[in-house]
Amino acid sequence: MKIGIIGGSGLYQIEGMADIKTMKIETPFGPPSDEFVTGKLHGQDIVFLPRHGQGHPIMPGEINHRANIFAMKTLGVTHILSISAVGSLKEEMKPRDVVIPDQYFDRTKRSGNDHTFFGNGIVAHIAFGHPVCPELSNLAASSAEQSIAKSENPSRQVHNGGTYVNMEGPAFSTKAESNFYRAMGMSVIGMTNMAEAKLAREAEICYATVAMVTDYDCWHPDHEHVTVDMVIGHLIANTGLAKDIIKRVIDNAGELKNQCGCNKALACAIITRPDVMNQKTKADLQPIIGKYVK
Repeated sequence: MKIGIIGGSGLYQIEGMADIKTMKIETPFGPPSDEFVTGKLHGQDIVFLPRHGQGHPIMPGEINHRANIFAMKTLGVTHILSISAVGSLKEEMKPRDVVIPDQYFDRTKRSGNDHTFFGNGIVAHIAFGHPVCPELSNLAASSAEQSIAKSENPSRQVHNGGTYVNMEGPAFSTKAESNFYRAMGMSVIGMTNMAEAKLAREAEICYATVAMVTDYDCWHPDHEHVTVDMVIGHLIANTGLAKDIIKRVIDNAGELKNQCGCNKALACAIITRPDVMNQKTKADLQPIIGKYVK
């Protein structure tokens, strides 16, 4: 087992790692967001990547998700825990609460090609009705509950389940958009996780999101305007909690039984006959499709 951590806004490093190595990875899809930091945390092999790069120079719409997940796969990552800042679309999901989404809704407008490794001569259709790993998500939820119980603010809550709507960005929502998402029953809103979840499933990597609530988007009558200062304030408060959650997931990783089926997602998904596949694409995708197509 090797656990990958994708750090969102405010989370650019993890303290306490041993045997640290920094690695620059090249992929067929271009450069990842930053160099990867590998090492051990409490004896567990981990790989860390800041989603937006060190110092946050990469906008959500500029993230090379394919390169990020492909590199994780080549590094042997079996599970990805994604830490993300989100806005809340529900009254009960308060700023500084933690949400573990179990569904995603895509509102991005970019080409779907950056949400899949396939195309260019190889077609595959993964099942995505249940887009997160239930084992990893449940472990993340229980770890978050333990972290909050030991924190200075035990009134925070963990919400295990909910729909993450992935907006385009980089601007925050209009009030009309925010109220529309609320009317549709969405739970939280962010700009990054849908592509990660799809690509992790194609790469047969278990994936779960720990969504750290920073604001009420702009729908709430008492919190109508989302500002960067507001978000940053909650980000700083959430960062310590996020790091503690990560450490507890690492400590309890033995609870993961690999009975979720994530590691077999491509078993019946590749449609293209091997003899008609684009040879370059087949070679490029060997880390992902190699156990099915040589």
